[in-house]
Amino acid sequence: MTAATPTVAVRAVAVDHDQVVLVRHGTGPAGGRWSIPGGEVGFGETLMEAVTRVLREETGLEGVCGALLDWSEHILPDRHRVVLAFAVTVVSDGDPRAGGNVAEAVWVELHEVAALDLEDGVAEFLHDHGIIATFT
Repeated sequence: MTAATPTVAVRAVAVDHDQVVLVRHGTGPAGGRWSIPGGEVGFGETLMEAVTRVLREETGLEGVCGALLDWSEHILPDRHRVVLAFAVTVVSDGDPRAGGNVAEAVWVELHEVAALDLEDGVAEFLHDHGIIATFT
């Protein structure tokens, strides 16, 4: 079934002390692969609310939504999705813990990111925004 309208999703890009928060998907098409915390914006929810909610749901971390970093559009035969990626400052202490459909949530050293099995486009996004030095 084809969706009648595009959906809007957000990504929470949290970088601190040469580390970035990544999640490993537990299910879905990206199951087993690493990515930036993200999810769809709920009806009546602001983008900033969605960013902090997604971070909290997928990692257990509290954050403050910052600047828009980038956006992308994904048009597939069965869906149309617009994704907005925002910088996030983590304000809670402690390590991330997986929640929702996430199998793992961790801080990853920036120099180790490229070696992970990343969801398509994640390494390029992090490189294009100066977060990691290389993605090959």
